[in-house]
Amino acid sequence: MPDLEKDILAYDTMRADLENRHMGEWVLVYNEALIGVFPAFEEAAAVAVARFGRGPYLIRQIGAPPVAMPASVVYNLRHA
Repeated sequence: MPDLEKDILAYDTMRADLENRHMGEWVLVYNEALIGVFPAFEEAAAVAVARFGRGPYLIRQIGAPPVAMPASVVYNLRHA
């Protein structure tokens, strides 16, 4: 099972390059691998849920400070 702490460390190693090339976009990291860069959170979340189910996985806005959320918070993807 992927470890979120390892995904955060993997993101930190990629951060400088991502900030130079994709500032403000959204990154998806799963199992320590960069899965993709997306223009919107919703797109990153949709790919994450479709490919990896409930996770854990890291979705973070490039250049934004990390946000601490309680484990009880779950993102629910809604379809229009």
